[in-house]
Amino acid sequence: INGHLAEKGLMMREGTIVDATLIAAPPSTKNKDGKRDPEMHQSKKSNDWHFGMKAHIGVDAASGLVHTVVGTAGNVADVTQAHA
Repeated sequence: INGHLAEKGLMMREGTIVDATLIAAPPSTKNKDGKRDPEMHQSKKSNDWHFGMKAHIGVDAASGLVHTVVGTAGNVADVTQAHA
């Protein structure tokens, strides 16, 4: 996304809003391998547990343009943990 913005002569220089959304995956082990997808993990939101991944999305606070999207396992609390 940053490359696309750079091609247009745009660059994010102000504040960023980061949010994460859960992407559900089937928790069942009733597949040919008898296993869950190893890249998917559980995550608790409020009092509910979800199985899958998270998409961490960075948006420029002033313009509303999305400039970063990072996918992580569901148990990653924030995007900085994904790069640790």
